[in-house]
Amino acid sequence: MVDTLPHSDWLDRTDLAALVKALGRDNARYVGGAVRDTLLGLPVKDIDIASPLDPREVMARVRKAGFQPIPTGIEHGTITAILPGGPVEITTLRHDVSTDGRRATVAFASEWQDDAARRDFTINALYADPETREVFDYFGGKGDLTARRLRFIGDPHQRIREDHLRILRYFRFQARFGSLPADATAEQACADLAATLKGLSRERVGMEMMNLLGLRDPAPTVARMAELGVLAVVLPEADVAALAALVAEEQRQGIAPDALRRLAALLPPDVPLAEQVASRFRLSGAQKKRLALAAGRNDQDANARALAYRLGRDAALDRLLLAGASTAPLEGWDIPIFPLKGGAIVARGIKAGPAVARTLQAVEARWIAEGFPDETRVGELLDVELAKGAA
Repeated sequence: MVDTLPHSDWLDRTDLAALVKALGRDNARYVGGAVRDTLLGLPVKDIDIASPLDPREVMARVRKAGFQPIPTGIEHGTITAILPGGPVEITTLRHDVSTDGRRATVAFASEWQDDAARRDFTINALYADPETREVFDYFGGKGDLTARRLRFIGDPHQRIREDHLRILRYFRFQARFGSLPADATAEQACADLAATLKGLSRERVGMEMMNLLGLRDPAPTVARMAELGVLAVVLPEADVAALAALVAEEQRQGIAPDALRRLAALLPPDVPLAEQVASRFRLSGAQKKRLALAAGRNDQDANARALAYRLGRDAALDRLLLAGASTAPLEGWDIPIFPLKGGAIVARGIKAGPAVARTLQAVEARWIAEGFPDETRVGELLDVELAKGAA
């Protein structure tokens, strides 16, 4: 019996059909995540095509079909075709010539199975004919999908030596698609070669860790990484128990997963350390600031709206969830703007300068403590402060 892809909306795209026609039916197969996720009934985000055509021939045919080709990784055989329905990556069939754990030297191949053999996991080495939707499975990936089993293709040690990042990819895919107990040979290889992660760029490590932490429930997998000695290489400061508590709190309150908040949970409440980790993972300036705010959490964070007013909604959600406090007071609530300006205080006879700033701060503190009352009440609070100054 021939296995075929079930129907999915992306398979009906007319621009994809035009692209496949331009390449030639025998020169294109869908591959990787799109095939895997369609078999699982999951939404498809990225579409990849494998082809035996030389990348320059791919560019020419894409251009002739009226689409824009971009040589995003042409030295490795990858072209991105810009289509109305979204970009599609087309990669020439390859096999590895040499690898050093960080980058590979490849040669173009003509056999589909040669291309499949250089991929990381069996579930990522599934191909499909664009016209008949027949699935080509060279290493038992479809059975592994059904069994929720994540396996390397071939020898796990060899696969990891080819690309050390595959250790972290293994745990990300295990968290997303696998079940426990995990494949013992795969875990042993990850443990044996964990130290090789030190040779990778911090940006690649950080990106892979953030992808893992953004999944629905990465806590059991991260805990297993700790047990195997992998987590200590990339994030020695981690507290896996705190991550599990946060994930449980997010789920209890119906809050969507957030990778940065999960990273904050793994770290102790230490602002300088949070900033160091943000730099190590090459996070953006905004992410670094938010991680530092989360690290500044303390026992005074119970007032949800006051917290959101001072730090912003995202930072408040982070701190509340990390503390196990309710986020309900923020639902449907817009952070107000303090309705008092310095000019109003000067108009009451206070000389412009430090006295005005102190008065503003005092009134604002009372306004926050009273739950952000209206402008009339702010005027009354100002009267109280001015009377104190005159006494």
